[in-house]
Amino acid sequence: MAPTPRPIEIVQLPITGMTCASCVNRIERFVNRVDGVAEASVNLATEQARVAFDPAATSVRAIAAAVEAAGYQVAVGAAADAPQAADAGDATRDVELRALGRRALVSLVIGLLMMALMFLPTGIPMPILAPGLLVAATVVQVWAGGTFYRAAWRAARHGSATMDTLVAVGTSVAFGYSAFVTLWPSVAAAVGLPMDTYFETAVIIVALVLAGRWLEARARRQTGAAVRALMQLQPTTARVVRDGSEIDVPISQVRVGDLVRVRPGERVPVDGTVREGRSALDESMVTGESLPVEKGPGDEVIGATVNASGSFVMTARHVGADTALAQIVRLVTDAQGSKAPIQRLVDRVAEVFVPLVIIAAVLTAATWLIVGHDAGFALSAAIAVLIIACPCALGLATPAAIMAGTGAAAEHGILIRGAEALESARAIDTIVLDKTGTLTLGRPSLTEVVPIAGIGADELLQLAATVELASEHPLARAVVSAARARNLALGTPTGFQAVAGRGATANVADSLVIVGSPALLAECGIALDGVEAAVDGAAGHGATSILVARAGALIGRITLADELKPSAHDAIAALRDLGLEPWMITGDHRRAAASIAAAAGIADDHVVAEVRPAEKAERVRALQAAGHRVAMVGDGINDAPALATADLGIAIGTGADVALAASDITLVGGDLRGIGGAIALSRQTVRVIRQGLFWAFAYNVVLIPVAAGILYPAYGVLLNPGVAAAAMALSSVSVVTNALRLRRFRAPGASRQDATTIRGGPMTDLVATDPVCGMEVDMTDATANGLVATQAGTTYGFCGRGCYLDFTEDPERYLAPGYTPSM
Repeated sequence: MAPTPRPIEIVQLPITGMTCASCVNRIERFVNRVDGVAEASVNLATEQARVAFDPAATSVRAIAAAVEAAGYQVAVGAAADAPQAADAGDATRDVELRALGRRALVSLVIGLLMMALMFLPTGIPMPILAPGLLVAATVVQVWAGGTFYRAAWRAARHGSATMDTLVAVGTSVAFGYSAFVTLWPSVAAAVGLPMDTYFETAVIIVALVLAGRWLEARARRQTGAAVRALMQLQPTTARVVRDGSEIDVPISQVRVGDLVRVRPGERVPVDGTVREGRSALDESMVTGESLPVEKGPGDEVIGATVNASGSFVMTARHVGADTALAQIVRLVTDAQGSKAPIQRLVDRVAEVFVPLVIIAAVLTAATWLIVGHDAGFALSAAIAVLIIACPCALGLATPAAIMAGTGAAAEHGILIRGAEALESARAIDTIVLDKTGTLTLGRPSLTEVVPIAGIGADELLQLAATVELASEHPLARAVVSAARARNLALGTPTGFQAVAGRGATANVADSLVIVGSPALLAECGIALDGVEAAVDGAAGHGATSILVARAGALIGRITLADELKPSAHDAIAALRDLGLEPWMITGDHRRAAASIAAAAGIADDHVVAEVRPAEKAERVRALQAAGHRVAMVGDGINDAPALATADLGIAIGTGADVALAASDITLVGGDLRGIGGAIALSRQTVRVIRQGLFWAFAYNVVLIPVAAGILYPAYGVLLNPGVAAAAMALSSVSVVTNALRLRRFRAPGASRQDATTIRGGPMTDLVATDPVCGMEVDMTDATANGLVATQAGTTYGFCGRGCYLDFTEDPERYLAPGYTPSM
């Protein structure tokens, strides 16, 4: 009997003291040596370690000890999930950022003053000036530069070298040489050393490196903006009903089963079920659903969504780390902290990079001394090599892009499980989509009402819905929902009787009404009057027909079908624009599948129908065997094997939990346009990663030889150490800034058509600015491409990011281009 695998836990540990990619690799090596650790991944941009471990074999304390043994610190107890803990971590980092800025500013001011005293004609003799410069440089070296020395010492104790080692060695050499010739000038002269001092060089290097880290830290804060925005959605208090009275309590004190009142304009504090009252909720920030969603007793509500209108009482079902918002935050945080395969190669390079740079600096100094230059010249070249070769840009290129990319995806309702999924999505060339619940709504909807014998369409639907009120069948519920959507007044049926699998009968206004299949009506002796052909025709397109008879005569036909999602056609078109090949796979009948595929824009020879759940995975493997990189999109339990088999699994967020668990990417709101958005974003993210790595490598390859003085013999060019420090700082900042461009990502938009109207008024050349996100929305053809919808008498237009505009007041006011509407 095979042993039962032990459960693996995952912990996120915030780490301080990291400065470059070599730090990352060192921590990972130390943690991975701990017995019981399955995998450790350290992210320089998030300053966190993600560790998977067996709690029966090791503990968080042991993992923290390994981090400290590597020469770094970890804040044990800082939660990875809780927004409150994350906010506390952000507050700590803000304090550290301000302190870093102060040290950089003071050092820079002192350095500039020293340079002014050294190079401007002040008339102060150097023997008098030098002691003052020594005191000022010592203050900067100890107070501002102490962080480099402490980090370098920790690394040296454990037999490694980091970016701090380069800075500490470079500034110490400049400062030490200058101090020696200042304090013991006669000894220096006796051994033939030049009497030049480099105090201002040491101070400027410290100032510029600190300034670079400050700019870099500020930029890195922006890459995590998506997670912070998500966490800020959660309210801090909830109004709980206890002992007959309502009291406000901190969100952390809400318990499962508590009754919570949510008033108009408030955010829902936790996940739960409406117990009493009705309202419309804006779920756009969590699900991507742009229009308010009506909620009533028994409906599920999601924490952090906004109650747009009425007041209601809900029963808390999920609180704390179990809420949908907390799970989304956790998923995005895990993705941002994960490591792309390309980054592992960079980490291995960085590990040997720093020692090689130190060797290169020593060789540079020795070479210039051998060829006859003085110690000052050789010293300047060696320091420039040490400072210019910072591997920070290498370490930041990938994680900064991953953070920005996954954050942008989350803002579009696309949750990416990790960096590997993001990198894998770039190579996809084939998209396989499930039909029911993925391409279609997954539930029957009214498509046609055909009255016979002088009855009106509304009256026919009203009669059928009145009979179906007492039925729990999905088709019956669809009929009732359609009648209520038309605001039809339903009567009270009497003598209701369900006929299993075929329909129902009831008395309505003293008349027997039969609602059901042609077989049921035939059994009841009702003439079908040639309606069978229409029923068969509808069935050929995947639709179901319900016949309605009253007082022994057929009075009409109602057609129901699982309709194509409104976004499906545009989503398939967007996939084709990206060079992807869409397929559809379903267990449904061939004719029904072909009808949906044609409506979606999928070629008939790319439709696979009438397959069992297990065969879906086999079909995916067949495409892979033919050389395709396949993404599977599904929502149900039967899709889980295919999702796991595909190179990339994409789950519809409204589907089954097992499908979500088997996927790499989740579309929270179910909008299929997110598929193209995820692929486009992954391609753009990998492109930004490669750009960052290229420039980081190119920077070192080009400037290290320049710093060593390769251009000096021919052109007299020697890189000043201060200029080298500025260039090093700018390289890191430029890499992070380039990654931040991903935050401006926009998912592929909807298609355009030629004409439209809103509330009867034609609209031409209309551009409105969304007041929430500032995005300009071209409303000229808005209704035709799905950007405008009407609900409960209110007309909404919305942009691609889930924000919406209220067009109810007066559509004519929106005819002016650039008009900014109010919410």
